[in-house]
Amino acid sequence: MKPSSAKAKGRLHQQWVRDLILRLWTKLEPDDVKSTGMGQGGEDIQLSPAARKLVPLSIECKSKAKFAGYAFLDQAAANAPKGFQPIAVVKANRKNPIVIVDAEYFFKLLKGR
Repeated sequence: MKPSSAKAKGRLHQQWVRDLILRLWTKLEPDDVKSTGMGQGGEDIQLSPAARKLVPLSIECKSKAKFAGYAFLDQAAANAPKGFQPIAVVKANRKNPIVIVDAEYFFKLLKGR
């Protein structure tokens, strides 16, 4: 993949996250949630003080061709009773466990839906 294509792919992913936050938290203005330009340091999604009160997260976005976490989530979905949200809790040696969950479900959960 060409570097310009990879950056475009990453940019679209960041914009999707930004747009999801703005769609769920309708009181926020477009300037409250910004997608950081490719190659810039810091958080991928920049939140204003007003946005940070509602979304107390530091967001890093990654868009990869393959990620093993999807296999874990697929297995959780295959085993989930109908109507239940599948999640995967994953742990590596000497690391804290992390949770893999659908992004829209996560942000709706954070919002309190």
